[in-house]
Amino acid sequence: MSGQDNERTRRDFLKLAATAGVGAVLGAAASPALAQEKDPGKTQAPAAMPQRTLGKTGVKVPILSLGTMFDTATNQIVLRQAFKLGVTYWDTAESYEGGRSEQGIGQFFKKNPEARARVFLVSKSYSPERGTAILDQHLKESLERLSTSYIDMYYVHGISEMKEVDTKETRAWAEKAKSQGKIKFFGFSTHRNMEDLLLAASKLDFIDGILATYNYRVMGLPKMKEAVAACVEKGIGLTAMKTQGVGPVPSEGEGDAALAERFLKQGYTSEQMRLKAVWTDSAIASVCSQMPNLTVLMANAAAALDKTKLTSGDLQALTQYAQASRDCYCAGCTGICEEAFSAQVPVGDVMRAMMYWKSYGDLARARDLYASLEPGDLDALSRRELALAEGRCPQGLAIGKVLAEAARHLA
Repeated sequence: MSGQDNERTRRDFLKLAATAGVGAVLGAAASPALAQEKDPGKTQAPAAMPQRTLGKTGVKVPILSLGTMFDTATNQIVLRQAFKLGVTYWDTAESYEGGRSEQGIGQFFKKNPEARARVFLVSKSYSPERGTAILDQHLKESLERLSTSYIDMYYVHGISEMKEVDTKETRAWAEKAKSQGKIKFFGFSTHRNMEDLLLAASKLDFIDGILATYNYRVMGLPKMKEAVAACVEKGIGLTAMKTQGVGPVPSEGEGDAALAERFLKQGYTSEQMRLKAVWTDSAIASVCSQMPNLTVLMANAAAALDKTKLTSGDLQALTQYAQASRDCYCAGCTGICEEAFSAQVPVGDVMRAMMYWKSYGDLARARDLYASLEPGDLDALSRRELALAEGRCPQGLAIGKVLAEAARHLA
């Protein structure tokens, strides 16, 4: 087969993986990683997904991680296919789908006990600001639901300030849980104030890993580069999430179409290219992607398995698009805008809820998150404070308009 034929085959496969059903993709794939299962009722050994070392843990993890913020109990085929593809880094939390995410993974391990040792398993609990008893409770419940005696990485979930983790009590809890063999590693996840939190974590000695929002929109920012470098020097393993860089205001226009056309000509979807952009940063061990169906899983796995590197022109196109559409994206720097309000206003969390609705099309999840925030009467916010918050936003996001729309449609 000629080099031209090889290139055509690669592009055709990537397009097929992004758009077709799993049966068509599996039937056409040449890679053993994508071959049909001989016995659909049993798992096979994971395929050779590219791996990187997760910081000082020394553990090699696949560069693609399965985000399971969905009902895995009724979606076992995704778990089985992810395992077969070598996507053996699974991320869940005690809160996902009211525990159904963990229950489904536990169901998988019960049926396939040999698979547990091959999966790098992550779960999470919310901040123990009122004491570590909640960590004990959530960890106990998670282990039961997951049908396992240990969790590889345990995160404090969705923090915005380091004081939510950096306490003597939390440090002692993590050491105790490790000594008991209930967890192997400890860290936190964050959607907000990522740069400040990464920099602060690099000064601590008990943070093994961090799951943080990281994508083509923020990875080139000077402070983010500094923060990532500091974590790498400290040996903290980094996993990226929210890698598509979508926000509370969908970006539509010539820039979107031009970007999609550029990448499709190369045989990729724009979603695949955004993943590949994050993988260009060797400091990122893995990308955690929400993959609730086989179509998304196959497309993302195809991008991970493809060894073609992005060109400087590709990365420049993404950077230019990010700059042109920055007012559609919340960069999570809530420490800047929220200080403009005299009362507590959860701007970052409202923006995330709107992102679930506007960019992911998941209105139910958006409403669930919004309801948990108890944001109060956002329509009553003063124009002066809203103007001040918008003036401080580095992205130029129309904060007041988005908050008002959230109050109308998500409450």
